[in-house]
Parts: sequence; C-alpha cells; structure tokens
Amino acid sequence: MSDKILDQWEEALQEAIASLQECQKSCNLTSCFNCEKLLNCEIRNNYVKAVYESMNKGQTGGFEF
Repeated sequence: MSDKILDQWEEALQEAIASLQECQKSCNLTSCFNCEKLLNCEIRNNYVKAVYESMNKGQTGGFEF
C-alpha cells in the first residue's frame, strides 16, 4: 500500500470522522441516528460539512454523484 498525501479537505474529513467516531463511542452508539442530539449536534454538523468540502475540494456550487 503506497503512502497517500492528503489534501487539506481530506485531512479535515479524517479529523471529523475521528471526532464523530469518538463521540459515538463515548455515547455507546454505532450511529448518530440513535442520538437525541442528532439535529443540533456540532460534531455531526462539522462532519457533514467536511464530507461536502472534501467532495467539492473547496469549490462553490454543487457536485455530481
């Protein structure tokens, strides 16, 4: 497996994933959907934002799936 250099958006995404997983673990959950804070959770909102930004690499506008 070769080393992959992460760009700033991929790095932010990896950090957001780690924070989200740590929160889920501390709450003894396997999914945010079972959490009462789902719609008002800063950690999850940061994760969703990081996913979006990693997909569009900081460009404004939409992206195609």
